[in-house]
Amino acid sequence: MRAVAKCGVLTALGSLVLSALVTVPADGATADGGATAALGTAARGGIREARGVALAAAHAAGAGIAFRACPKTEMLPASVTCGIVEVPLDYAEPDGRTISLTVSRARASGTAEERQGALVFNPGGPGASSMYFPLAAGLPEWKRIAKAYDIVGYAPRGVGRSAPLSCEDPAATLRAPTQNPTHPTEAYKRERIAEAEAYARGCAENAGDALPHYNSLNNARDLDVLRAGLGEERLTFMGASYGTYFGALYATLFPSHVRRMVFDSAVDPDPRKVWYRNNLAQSAAFERRWEDFRTWVAKHDEAYHLGTTAEEVQRSYEKVREGVERKPAGGKVGTGQLQGVMLSAGYYDDYWAIRATALSEYLKGNPEPLISQASPRPEAAPDSENGNAVYTAVECNDAPWPTEWRVWDRDNTALAAWAPFETWDNAWMNLPCAYWPAPRQHPLDVRTFPGQLPPTLILAAERDAATPYEGALELHRRLAGSVLITERDAGTHGIAGSANACVNTYLEDYLLRGEAPARRAECAPHAEPKPVSLEPSDSRAGLPKRGDLAPRF
Repeated sequence: MRAVAKCGVLTALGSLVLSALVTVPADGATADGGATAALGTAARGGIREARGVALAAAHAAGAGIAFRACPKTEMLPASVTCGIVEVPLDYAEPDGRTISLTVSRARASGTAEERQGALVFNPGGPGASSMYFPLAAGLPEWKRIAKAYDIVGYAPRGVGRSAPLSCEDPAATLRAPTQNPTHPTEAYKRERIAEAEAYARGCAENAGDALPHYNSLNNARDLDVLRAGLGEERLTFMGASYGTYFGALYATLFPSHVRRMVFDSAVDPDPRKVWYRNNLAQSAAFERRWEDFRTWVAKHDEAYHLGTTAEEVQRSYEKVREGVERKPAGGKVGTGQLQGVMLSAGYYDDYWAIRATALSEYLKGNPEPLISQASPRPEAAPDSENGNAVYTAVECNDAPWPTEWRVWDRDNTALAAWAPFETWDNAWMNLPCAYWPAPRQHPLDVRTFPGQLPPTLILAAERDAATPYEGALELHRRLAGSVLITERDAGTHGIAGSANACVNTYLEDYLLRGEAPARRAECAPHAEPKPVSLEPSDSRAGLPKRGDLAPRF
């Protein structure tokens, strides 16, 4: 068996280098059958880096991943085991410093004949971990998939215990109350500029010369080393949100290593939009989704008494904003915390009822639900700070950003004039990229041509705010042979394995049998959430399961 494995490693080594060299870029085919264009893509992806991936993957395939009981810090049950895979910090220097990525796995529950390999998942961010993903094996929606696949999660570089990145003291995330004006004054803007400059310096000071290596191309390369470590000749992968972006980079760099890929809630991969313009588009989409929430609340005015139209609900919301600006709720919830907790209603409509309840109760004189939902949570501070650091480093490293404040001010002022809900909050989160000390990359042009990839599956909700639907259309155009499944008139971010049986059927057909429609299909929206009673036991419901959210992909 050792000799066979070694032979397979050598084969994988050769095919990995070849796949990096034969990828065809956006320029299209040339007179020599695309070879010249292919070499251009390898150069942009990095010929030295391609060699580094090949070497790292060969080493990982030979070593494998030793799965054992998970550390207690992961808080995972005994049914899930954990291991590590070593990857180069810099793929151009594969013999240099390495970092360890943590990996989790739940073995396929079916027979050996039913097993199809490993299904690797990334939930997005940048800055999110999927170490929890093997727990999906116990959910009814994933039962059949979990029979066929080992369910594998991991923490990408910089996240969790995978060479963790930090840019500031986690206690800074607990500052409260804070204010977050939708139309900031010049004095407030100067304060936020100073904070952004300080944050960028903190990232550089803490990361040192490792800072440039936290980027999407390296995330894609890491994924191929993980594939090899798992013993998979070809990768079965599902990426959600930002996970779709570096998943698409993977498909472009390593098309011969793709078995099946699911892109759930796709980021627009157009290099001209990564990442500055994508964030502007995101803020515009959140305004539309915020209106969807207010329209639903108005429909259930008998439960919430916040108004019978979206406009009336907005006025009620402004009353809450004015109230916590004058006197922060519980001494902890100002307009900044209010904005943060209401943002989750733009991501997931299963938050609509609890958020509407908090607004309603506050205006009735009971601030406790809002305090419970919006107050900073000390136990979440380290993970939150780590996630923000990785998010910032990856997006700032990935692409050029405007470096003049006047450009940010002009674009966000114009957008906030008609989309005030999330525009400036999103701008402040990304502003460190204007002062970023590390070199910026130029995004790789995601594109494949007929015959390079097996069919891939794209899932998208038509009214998704975090990854607007236009991104799914763009990815569909760029990945030859891809299939787009659209959930019409819905806006939940991340729709695989959730409330829509139609979407789940397409997902299972694809992952279990490799079956998919010719090019596109549609699903009706999942059912709208039901309003809840305003009895005290409901209005004082516990903290949301998904935790605090920032505007990420």
